[in-house]
Amino acid sequence: MKVTLLLTAALAAFALQAPAQTAPSRVAADQIPTQKGPLTVQPITHGSVVFTWNGKTIYVDPYGGAQAYAGLAAPDVILITDIHGDHLDPKTLAGLSVGKALLVVPPAVAEQLPAEYQPQIRILRNGQRLDTLGLRVAAIPMYNLPQTADARHPKGRGNGYVLTLGGKNVYLSGDTEDIAEMRALKGIDVAFVCMNLPYTMDVPQAAQAVLAFQPGIVYPYHYRGQNGLSDVAAFQKTVNAANRKIDVRLRNWYPATK
Repeated sequence: MKVTLLLTAALAAFALQAPAQTAPSRVAADQIPTQKGPLTVQPITHGSVVFTWNGKTIYVDPYGGAQAYAGLAAPDVILITDIHGDHLDPKTLAGLSVGKALLVVPPAVAEQLPAEYQPQIRILRNGQRLDTLGLRVAAIPMYNLPQTADARHPKGRGNGYVLTLGGKNVYLSGDTEDIAEMRALKGIDVAFVCMNLPYTMDVPQAAQAVLAFQPGIVYPYHYRGQNGLSDVAAFQKTVNAANRKIDVRLRNWYPATK
């Protein structure tokens, strides 16, 4: 009895000394069927999302601190779209288990990644693609209009991506406006489309672009701008007024925002 009491006291003391672990505030993940099992879509924050599919985990623009990814599997692939801190975030990368991950990035990002990651990097330029781990990654342009020398996102520096996995095509816009390359997309099953002024495009531009390429499902993401959060409900209303078949999925990408 005495031994039991001593053991209980010791465990209680250890529990008091152990650091508290704060669970991240995340919205529930979605699952989208594919020919090789479900694609799990886990919104993280802003332009960051985690996909799980066919035993593989894909991080897109990991940002916001490593704690935002607590409890998720370590990445097999990391896609980074651009050099800005809400896409290329070395501090977040340093806190994640990325030792086995393939980093797919545009040249400008490769130049800024710490030297320790260089053996893991695969560079894709606009128009190039990579087949790896049973999926295809195609890099497409993302840029501001009009094209000027001082644009925040000049053509050719960053990548949007189209992932092909299990017979589904998933488009990630990156930071872009409603460019011709976006409007010309075909066969997109799932799209993640940005909308935040003055960095990318406004809600009407995003809606008209989506109506042009007609994805099966679209998630508004990357919608925090200088004046707060964009009106994603208005985006949904505009899209569905013209095309009810497009499934506009509104998720809270800013769970800490009241």
